[in-house]
Amino acid sequence: MKEVSERLKSVINGAETRLRQIDIAETSKPILPGGWSRRQVMGHLIDSASNNHQRFVRAAQQATLEFPGYDQTGNVRVQAPQEADWEMLVSLWVSYNRYLAHVIARLPANKLDTVCRIGSGQPVTLGFVVTDYLAHMVHHLQQIGAVDPA
Repeated sequence: MKEVSERLKSVINGAETRLRQIDIAETSKPILPGGWSRRQVMGHLIDSASNNHQRFVRAAQQATLEFPGYDQTGNVRVQAPQEADWEMLVSLWVSYNRYLAHVIARLPANKLDTVCRIGSGQPVTLGFVVTDYLAHMVHHLQQIGAVDPA
């Protein structure tokens, strides 16, 4: 997991610079017609960090993990990232993910095969959850222009 942790830190460092350069007015506009704004995507990425933080730590301590699914629309509606300060969203996302890189690097190798059941999805391993977290993040960062397409 040390390689995933290092890749996460690299993505964070590159994206942070670009996120802080986005014109504030642009952060409130939908990326695609009828879609989410950059602020809403950042709120979603913060949710992802929060949910996955719990998944990583709990799965590393248990024989299996049962975790609820994620209502992205409900979370965006309740948390209202569209109304949040852009710099605050970016700072929280950066800090939280730097901490997650720290956590990921320290996940016990013998726990990476822990079976995780998240919502109604198919069972996956903790190792998959970690690598999928990074892939999901990169996908959304590409959408908002914070990282280049692979």
